[in-house]
Amino acid sequence: QNEKELQDVVKQQEEKMLQLIDKSGEVMRLKAEVSELKRLLQLAETEAKVLWEEMRGKEHQVDTAYIQERVMLRREVDKLRLLLVEKEDENIRLTDKY
Repeated sequence: QNEKELQDVVKQQEEKMLQLIDKSGEVMRLKAEVSELKRLLQLAETEAKVLWEEMRGKEHQVDTAYIQERVMLRREVDKLRLLLVEKEDENIRLTDKY
C-alpha cells in the first residue's frame, strides 16, 4: 500500500516537473518574442523620428537618399547605445557576482 502511494506521489511530481519545464520553455520563447518585438519597434521609431525631422522643414522637395542615410545612421547610433547599455548591465552583473 505504501509503495503504491509512493509511486503515485513520484508520478505526480514527475508530471508537475514536466509541466514546469514546458512552461519554462514557453516563457523563454515569449521572452525572445518580446525582445524581437522591442527591437522592431525601436527600428520603426527610429525611422519615424528621422522622417518627421525631415518633413518638418521640407514640404515639397525630399532627398530620399539623404533620408535613407540619416535613418541608417540613426539606427547605428541606437544599436551602439543598446550595446553600451548591455555591456554596462553585464559589468554590473559581474561586479555583483564577484
